[in-house]
Amino acid sequence: MAALTFTVLADRTERLDRFLADQLGVSRTQAARLVADKAVSVDGRTARASRLLVRGEQVTVAIPDREPPRTLRPAAIPLAIVYEDEHLAIIDKPAGLVVHPAPGHWDDTLVNALVARGTTLAGGAEGRPGIVHRLDRDTSGLMVVAKTELAHRRLGAAIAARRVRRTYAALTWGHLDGSPTVIEAPLARHPADRKRMTVTPLGRPARTDAFVAARFEVVDLLRLELHTGRTHQIRVHLEHIGHPVVGDPVYAGGGSRRISGPARRAAEAIERAAPRQALHAAALAFRHPATGEAVEFRAEWPPDLRAALLASGGENLVARPDPLGYLVFFNRDG
Repeated sequence: MAALTFTVLADRTERLDRFLADQLGVSRTQAARLVADKAVSVDGRTARASRLLVRGEQVTVAIPDREPPRTLRPAAIPLAIVYEDEHLAIIDKPAGLVVHPAPGHWDDTLVNALVARGTTLAGGAEGRPGIVHRLDRDTSGLMVVAKTELAHRRLGAAIAARRVRRTYAALTWGHLDGSPTVIEAPLARHPADRKRMTVTPLGRPARTDAFVAARFEVVDLLRLELHTGRTHQIRVHLEHIGHPVVGDPVYAGGGSRRISGPARRAAEAIERAAPRQALHAAALAFRHPATGEAVEFRAEWPPDLRAALLASGGENLVARPDPLGYLVFFNRDG
C-alpha cells in the first residue's frame, strides 16, 4: 500500500474531500469514498469529508495496491517526445488529444498512446497512470508524465507547492492595459453549466500573470504564467478581463464580434484562420524529481496555429522556425 502526503498551502479553508479530489485528480465522490474507508488522515488523525482544512496541515492518503478496473488499451497515436529518462517523460501534446481515459474517450487518449509505445507509467489515480497535470483537449504543448512512484509523488508535491513553472502562449482579443497584468480571481464550476468554469467569490483562489510578447492590430500574443492550476484557468481569467483567447469555443467573449470599425474585417480573418483555441503550453521548468537538477523545456508556436499568427499580422514571424524565440518570449524579464 502506497501513501501520499499533501501539504495545505491555500490561505483560505477548504473541505477535505474537495482538496483531496483536486490533488489526486479524482471526483469528489471518489475522494469521499477514500475518507469513508479511513484511508485519509489529517495531521495523523482520521477526519470527515466535510472537515475544513487550514494552511500548513498535512493530508495523508493510503492508496491500496490493486489493479485498475479496466485494461488500458494501446492506441497507435504519434507523440512528440521532447525528453525522456527512467523517471519521467516530457511530451509536446498535440491539440485534439484527450489526456486520460474518460467517458467518450476510453481508448484514444495520451495515456493509451504512451501504453502503445511501451512507456512505463506510475502513480496517479485509477485509469490515469503517470498523469501529474493535464491540458485541455484542444490546448497543445508540454506535459510531464511520471514513470516511477517517486517521480509522481515529488512532481505532484512540486506543483502543489507552486515550484513548477508553467508558461503558456496565447493569442487574445484586444490589448492589455499593462504588462504584466496580474489576474487574481477565484474559480468554481458554473452553477448552470457543469462543463464550464466561472469567476465567483465562492470559488478557489486562482492567479494568472499575463505579459505582452507582441502586439498586433486587433490581438496580443501573450506570455502567461500560472500560479495555480485550476480547470480552464487561463481561458476563464482572460475572458473575465475582456481579452478572451482567439478561437475559444466556450469562453469566446464574443470573439471577433467584439471588434468594431475598420478592424472588424481583420478580426474575422484571424478567427477564420484559428482552427481551435490559440493556447499553447510553451515551457515547463522544475527540479528533476530524482536528481534535483533544474531543468527547462520549451515548445515553439505550433504549426496548426501559424495561419492565425499570420492573419494577426505576424508575417515575419511565420516565416521563421522560432517565432517565440525570436520575440524573446522565453525571457522572463520581458
